[in-house]
Amino acid sequence: MDATDLAYAGAAEQARLIASREVTARQVVQATLDRIAAYDPQLRAYRVVFAAQALADADAADARVAAAASPAELPPMLGVPVAIKDDTDVAGEITAWGSHAHGGPREHDSDVVARLRDAGAVLVGKTNVPELTVWPFTETLAYGATHNPWNQDYTPGGSSGGSGAATAAGMCGVAHGSDGAGSIRIPAAFNGLFGLKTQRGTISLGPDHLDAWQGLSVYGPLARRVADAALFMDATAQVAPATSYAAAAATPPRPLRIAISTGVPKGAIARVGADQLGAVQDIAALLRELGHTVVEEEIDWPLAAFNTLLVRYLRGVHDDATAIDHPERLERRTKGMSRMGGLIPESQVVKARAAEPAIAAQINAIYDRHDVVLTPGPTGPPFRIGELHGRGALWTLNAVAARVPFYGIFNLTGQPAASIPAGFDAAGLPLSVQLVARPDDEATLLSVGAQLEGLRRWADRRPPLG
Repeated sequence: MDATDLAYAGAAEQARLIASREVTARQVVQATLDRIAAYDPQLRAYRVVFAAQALADADAADARVAAAASPAELPPMLGVPVAIKDDTDVAGEITAWGSHAHGGPREHDSDVVARLRDAGAVLVGKTNVPELTVWPFTETLAYGATHNPWNQDYTPGGSSGGSGAATAAGMCGVAHGSDGAGSIRIPAAFNGLFGLKTQRGTISLGPDHLDAWQGLSVYGPLARRVADAALFMDATAQVAPATSYAAAAATPPRPLRIAISTGVPKGAIARVGADQLGAVQDIAALLRELGHTVVEEEIDWPLAAFNTLLVRYLRGVHDDATAIDHPERLERRTKGMSRMGGLIPESQVVKARAAEPAIAAQINAIYDRHDVVLTPGPTGPPFRIGELHGRGALWTLNAVAARVPFYGIFNLTGQPAASIPAGFDAAGLPLSVQLVARPDDEATLLSVGAQLEGLRRWADRRPPLG
């Protein structure tokens, strides 16, 4: 296997190759670092790369392999290069949040980073985000624009935009992301990846980001292959499921009843594009081919859901903007978002959070008749680099809300949802759909996602980088 194939092999295969001594961890990490050196100057997926430490950690991983009597003794992600989103703490490094407003290096790893280290992962760097992870595009005054590896005139999305670009370009085995209103699923969609918004509480946000964005935010993986996402989940989940996530991804599901819902949530102003609707029908046809029953039935969107989401999102931005070390250094647009969040009375925030159970119950009534819901992903292609530069907070908010209306509602309900690759448009940009499961049922999303991957083999196609 040459270095490029090794870098693109993905976390699960990289872990297997290292544990079986077919390759060394140093070879895997060096192949990844070589791709970063070659392509990240143009993509800007990473804010910082831990090259020297990553190679030292790879050598330590190889020593563990040499000392082990069998692969069963080794941690599951030993030697795998992993990217960490730059809203999450790594000991000894700053958490920049895409901003000059950050403070100094962090003293401790976040819980998710600690779990990845315990699983043997090698951290190769921290990936770029929009300032305070507010937007579904990754462009900042502090660190510039991150580019989509499929077409560099476009953004890779956000807020886990750097993680999406790095994963798509073979610059990590799997990437960590966070998702408060679509921030894993959006860059997964725009980069042709499998991205999983986990059930709220599955992966710890501790110790410093508990209840982030008023309870909307979760952590999860962005991956070229479903098996890579499952490996990440097994390494990071706070509570082990009855059946491992890797086993779920490797086990075809029973025949499922799947609802297609393409109606935009009430309160959102958006129109789904023809390519995006076509992607839904394309995936629906594949699901039928796999033996599932797929019918059209709209989610009963509560009228209050979108406004309730907006209250919690805006207050979450305000919380982060006021807690950061140097709020005076924030960009003008970010300050505008914070001001909007600050205008929301505390009583309204309390009311919005109290409304969650009723909203979730109304949305999830569709699961009385179905196992999974299929929705569009974004309503159109990613924004062009610079398309929203210089726009104010409210103007930008309206523009992005129209492009990604199907995501944040499921942060409000807290249940798992996944972005599924669905081919490409005429410009060579990835298309996607969203699959949403019942609460606490990531396993079904991994199982169905792996089924679809088996037919489509989306990871076999690589961005035009060389």
